[in-house]
Amino acid sequence: MDINCTDRELFLLKKIAAAAKELGVEAYLIGGFVRDKIIGRPTKDADIVCLGDGIDLAHEVAKRFNPKPTVAFFKTFGTAQIKLDDSFEIEFVGARKESYDFSSRNPIVAPGTLEDDQNRRDFTINALAISLNADNYGTLIDPFDGLKDIERRVIQTPLSPLQTFSDDPLRMMRAIRFASQLNFTIDPITFQAIKDNAERIKIISQERITDELNKILLSPKPSIGLDLLSKSSLMQLIFPQMMALHGAEYVDGMGHKDNFYHTLQVVDNISEHTNDLWLRWAAVLHDIAKPVTKKFEPGHGFTFHGHEAVGARMVPKIFAKLKLPLNEKMRLVQKLVELHLRPISLTKENITDSAIRRLLFDAGEDIESLMMLCNADITSKNKQKVIRYLQNFELVKKRLAEVEEKDHIRNWQPPITGEIIMETFNLSPSKPVGIIKDAIRNAILDGVIPNSYEEAFQFMLKQAAELNLKPI
Repeated sequence: MDINCTDRELFLLKKIAAAAKELGVEAYLIGGFVRDKIIGRPTKDADIVCLGDGIDLAHEVAKRFNPKPTVAFFKTFGTAQIKLDDSFEIEFVGARKESYDFSSRNPIVAPGTLEDDQNRRDFTINALAISLNADNYGTLIDPFDGLKDIERRVIQTPLSPLQTFSDDPLRMMRAIRFASQLNFTIDPITFQAIKDNAERIKIISQERITDELNKILLSPKPSIGLDLLSKSSLMQLIFPQMMALHGAEYVDGMGHKDNFYHTLQVVDNISEHTNDLWLRWAAVLHDIAKPVTKKFEPGHGFTFHGHEAVGARMVPKIFAKLKLPLNEKMRLVQKLVELHLRPISLTKENITDSAIRRLLFDAGEDIESLMMLCNADITSKNKQKVIRYLQNFELVKKRLAEVEEKDHIRNWQPPITGEIIMETFNLSPSKPVGIIKDAIRNAILDGVIPNSYEEAFQFMLKQAAELNLKPI
């Protein structure tokens, strides 16, 4: 083998080779598995291309395992897949050549040679193949110097990049995603072709675009991909709200930082501590409303008052447009965007138990995620300023822990419920019930009364009397 494989992988490849020989077809290991083995990345799947019927080869391979795995196959596309016990997936397809209609990324497919199949690959680093045939078993077949591009850490297309991206515009997103995942650079001619073809992204479904965007966000340093999306003109087309964060403006010698590059720094900061996609999305969106809330106040400078509340209201619309899930994941991101200034504001004042209790109550079980986002949001070119903010932030964390241990406010509910209020005063659900309930909650959070049923009940009676309500 010209690539280093585990004993388990060699065992699987031998079975595939034997099955191909039995059918009298040539078979090759191709694409991401080969690339990742050369780079040294973990592999969870493998693609096999054969000069024949990929579905037939998959069934022949499956027969060689006990128990026999299920073969999932798709006749329309001529592909088949086997998933083994250890979650390793093998996909089979017949070698093919493709031609495209300008209005669609769905190619017209015809049987082809190995050369045809390598020609249709998106990038040289994904066109590498390993023979599984007896006459040259284990030999690397690299017609486009993909191995050299791996060594140079460069992404470029096997054929003309203009044609490659026009045929399948999703490859523009994939080029940027690979650059972000692998920390590779995109060849200048290839990148220019992305810029020239950017408008073609409009024929790609939103689901596929968002899938690539999520993969960029999950890369080790997402700013690489996000910056390339911006510089390629793709960002303006797929996520204009983020593109609007660009730019620093100065009036009367007063300015503000570039919120796009600040956001990229926050995303990178949080990515050092979590692989959670939704926390990374919260970092992307935490300042998303700054462009629409920006104002210049003479003598004071630029302000972004209320950007956290406006941003929270923008989150569902952005998730809907990007076809992201409109469920508890979206609500988590919305909550973090709305609360992201609260912990930082506590570093600028004497921290009262009341402020801490309110933050714990509002954040609930998501307080650790909120603190992680706020920690990531501390950015400045002034290193001493960052150190001072981080030190103050540690004091907030300490106070949160102290108040939580003492008051157990996280996910707390007041001892007097709406049902108790309605029963006591013979009320139906109405505005007075909400007024009394909110007053009790605020009184406990502000430390006006202790967190006990008796104290809360007496407070309820006083509040009700002010509304001319009497217990029955």
